[in-house]
Amino acid sequence: MEKFKSILDKAISTICVVIFIAMVLLTTYQVVVRYVFSSPSSISEVLTRYLFVWLILLSATYVFGKRDHICITALTGNLEGLSKKAVSIFGECVVILFSVLILIYGGGSITSINMVQYDSILKIPTGLIYSIIPVCGVLIVFYSIINIIYYAKE
Repeated sequence: MEKFKSILDKAISTICVVIFIAMVLLTTYQVVVRYVFSSPSSISEVLTRYLFVWLILLSATYVFGKRDHICITALTGNLEGLSKKAVSIFGECVVILFSVLILIYGGGSITSINMVQYDSILKIPTGLIYSIIPVCGVLIVFYSIINIIYYAKE
């Protein structure tokens, strides 16, 4: 399981780096064609915006998987032993519930609804842009299960 998590972490971080490089190149292209050639590119502007959304969601998922996200330790910092473990596992269960209901179910619904609506600039279904929401939901559930296993072993 740890090997798969390590491979998944590497894949997500690589995807985030590629998206960031693509955004830099697209933004540079946008600036050049706008100010040098006086002909702004709407495709690069829209694509950069969509890539930014994907980057945010994938980066948040990656950070969550690394357990480097911001967390409030006021409660767990004062606990020890079994009670700390129980609160940590409960927190992960809440995250799983949120991910399943909001990200996977809600994100899946909004993705399927928007598969019939096309972006006016890119000519692709807007559901493709929203598809990252349920994907990240599944990844967060996976990471939460890994975290629960880790807490149970502590």
